[in-house]
Amino acid sequence: MAGLSPTQRTMKLLRDQGVTCWPVERFISLPNRHGYRVDLFSIIDLLAISQHTTLGIQSCGSGFSAHLNKLTVEKSAESIEWLNGPRQLFLYGWRKVKYKRGSAALRWRPRIAEIRLDGDDLVFEEIG
Repeated sequence: MAGLSPTQRTMKLLRDQGVTCWPVERFISLPNRHGYRVDLFSIIDLLAISQHTTLGIQSCGSGFSAHLNKLTVEKSAESIEWLNGPRQLFLYGWRKVKYKRGSAALRWRPRIAEIRLDGDDLVFEEIG
């Protein structure tokens, strides 16, 4: 999976687990050959459906803490609105970790956090 973006890595992982997902982040191209990315509702890169719920997923590389802050502080109104319903919100952060202790070989591993509503507050719990 070398050369894949965090979103592509997340899509592959979810699809390998049998989850249906689709990217909803868009690149807005500007005439000067530059552009910017826009997330769905400013917080979601991928939508996934699983049995009785819709999953909103933000994926990132090394900026896990910054993205977690975005979901729980900066864009908290959008996150709360998303979570008011039968929906879930996740953050997948990708990093290279050693294949096993003492080894020099590295492999990509996700760091996964679920963002939930606890009363009126947003809380997160790391999974796995």
